[in-house]
Amino acid sequence: MARYRLTLAYEGGGFCGWQKQEPRAPVDGRGVPEALIDPDLEPGEPGRVALRTVQAVVERAVREVVREPVVLMGASRTDAGVHARGQVSAFSCSEGAQRGRGWPPERGLEPMLRAINARLPEDVLAVRVERAPDDFDPISHAKRKGYSYTFYESACRPLWERRHVLHMWHALDVEAMDRAARLIEGTHDFESFAAAGHGRTSTVRTVFRCRVLDVSAPLTERRGAPAIDDGEQGAAVAEAHAESASIPDGRTVRLEIEGDGFLYNMVRIIAGTLVDVGRRKAEAEGIPGILAARDRRRAGQTLPPDGLCLEWVEY
Repeated sequence: MARYRLTLAYEGGGFCGWQKQEPRAPVDGRGVPEALIDPDLEPGEPGRVALRTVQAVVERAVREVVREPVVLMGASRTDAGVHARGQVSAFSCSEGAQRGRGWPPERGLEPMLRAINARLPEDVLAVRVERAPDDFDPISHAKRKGYSYTFYESACRPLWERRHVLHMWHALDVEAMDRAARLIEGTHDFESFAAAGHGRTSTVRTVFRCRVLDVSAPLTERRGAPAIDDGEQGAAVAEAHAESASIPDGRTVRLEIEGDGFLYNMVRIIAGTLVDVGRRKAEAEGIPGILAARDRRRAGQTLPPDGLCLEWVEY
């Protein structure tokens, strides 16, 4: 058997999270909403339905390529709606010695990557595939992970970014948010920043870096002036460009956090707490007290998943 490390990117809005889910079929008109059921996925047991998850969709694509059952493991069990640029997964398959099953090494990795992508839907992409040690475990072998949470601050709701940001109507004090974020760094008990029922025996984690940054691109980088021809058509284009350029731009603010591991909803709760600081509903200097309290009620709200993205996993 050969072990492969598969790096994935996906837009999480159309998935019920990373982990495979096969709940019981609806009974008496109640149960799982039909929109969440993937009709192309076969549930493992009778009487159950397969939800559309990243793990299930990618596992199916890999299985079709190597023509044998595979189990795909992921480094992070991202929730429904959460995006990823660098999710790391792993699977094992035979090396093609028996009746065309598996993947012969002489075929190479690039053809495998192309074959997997040809079978994936448009909202998930296999970025890279590599041979890995036989015992490679994407969960236990991970040393640190990096997440981002992106806010779009504007009086006008976002259009192009709407699926990847949290829209903020109110101005944010980014400097205060960054001061608060730096106080989260270090090894702490993060029980105040964990959702109830997180299921972990220990809530102690190490955050290596936590920053809040204004990452708005300069206006010139976002809009290029079109080439203008003479005549009526050129004048119309120039007028349209001038009108679009007058639309006020929002500000993009991003939380960047990296740690040795994160509790259930931990990043979204940290982001919610920092928003309270940014809106001057809480003081940056209050973070140590929230940590010491070990009380979920002391921290901010759990923000929606839309702005959250798994950026990378380090081994």
